[in-house]
Amino acid sequence: MPGGAPRGRQVLLETERLLLRPWRVDEAAIQREMWLERDPRVPPHRRIDAEGRPALAAFRDAIRDHPPTSVGLLALELKSSGDVIGYCGLVQSGHGDHEPELAFELLRRCWGQGYATEASWAVLDWARSSGFERLWASVWDWNTASRRVLEKVGFTVTDREVTDQATNLVTTRRL
Repeated sequence: MPGGAPRGRQVLLETERLLLRPWRVDEAAIQREMWLERDPRVPPHRRIDAEGRPALAAFRDAIRDHPPTSVGLLALELKSSGDVIGYCGLVQSGHGDHEPELAFELLRRCWGQGYATEASWAVLDWARSSGFERLWASVWDWNTASRRVLEKVGFTVTDREVTDQATNLVTTRRL
C-alpha cells in the first residue's frame, strides 16, 4: 500500500455529523437491513434471497472474522444519536493493485441528507493523506443518487461495462 498508513491499522474518521469507524458485531442487523432494502435490480447474490439468506448470523460472522484494516468499509455513526446508518470506505478489487474502490451505502431512511457525500469526502481525504493517487468507483447507470454523490466528490465516468442486469459505470478520481 502506498503512503504512510500501514495495513492493519484501524481507521477512525470524523466529519461534522459523522463518525466513520470499524463495525461492531452487534451492528450486523444494520448490514442485513441494507441488504433487505436493496433495489431489486441489484444482482441477486447481493440481496437477501427468498429463504432469508444470508441470515443475521452470517453478517455477525463476517464482522467477527474480518478484523478492521486500513482499507475497508467503515460504519457511519451519527454523532448526534450514536445510530449507525450505513457504511463508506475503500475496498480492494479488480481495478489495479493500488487503486481501491470507494464504496458507500445507507439505510433508505437516511437517503437525501448528504451523509454519503460527507462520508465520501472524509474517505477521499484519508486516501489522499495515505498516499493513494487515484480511486475508482462503480455504479449502476440506473442509480442516479449514487451517481450524483460520485459527481459531487469529483469522480468522472471512464468506462462502461454492460451486463445482463444493466450498464455498470466505472468512474475514477485523481487525488
